[in-house]
Amino acid sequence: MSQFAVIGLGRFGAAAAQELMKMGHAVLGIDSSEKIINKYADVLSNAAIADVSDREALEQLGLDNYDVVLVAIGGDFQASLLCVVHLKSLGIKNIWVKATSHAQHLIFSKLGVTRIVHPEEEMGIRIAQALSYPMVNNYISIGNGEFVVEIDISERLEGVSLRQVLPNDPNNGLHVLLLKRKTQVTVHPDLDFTLKTKDILVLLGQLSTLRTIAPKLV
Repeated sequence: MSQFAVIGLGRFGAAAAQELMKMGHAVLGIDSSEKIINKYADVLSNAAIADVSDREALEQLGLDNYDVVLVAIGGDFQASLLCVVHLKSLGIKNIWVKATSHAQHLIFSKLGVTRIVHPEEEMGIRIAQALSYPMVNNYISIGNGEFVVEIDISERLEGVSLRQVLPNDPNNGLHVLLLKRKTQVTVHPDLDFTLKTKDILVLLGQLSTLRTIAPKLV
């Protein structure tokens, strides 16, 4: 179990904090609003009211004991910026911060934060991918243009083998990681493996290759 501190419990921060709790982690939620803190006090591991633009207030929270501090402050960029500056001065090493513009991204990158998150932009990309490739249930980018994708097998592919839908080219960089059928998981299934409706197929490959095979998986 890891420990996370989430600063700013607006829609983004609260959603992130609650999802981390569901995953079994300990979460400290921080906000300047007493009303918001009261709302999440019984949902999170700990909750604290604090003016995060005040260095002393941040220091008293003991944030150096947490694995990651996520700065999820919404509309007040000045408060977010001051918060990040203070966290850096307190020696907090792993800082994630929400940015809402490329100008903010540039400023935060100069401060040397660990990761800058653009929730609206990233969600927009996910929605576009879902609209374009409805068979893709989920995906993760692992860098260098490679993605791990989770695909729901439709009724149209009932009884079809993997060989019939996947390109048989050892140089295309496409890997079948696993196939899940109800509670049964088959790791690296053979290309002669026959698909059934509601199977879940997990592939690893370049985005260009995955786009090429997408029409065969609809």
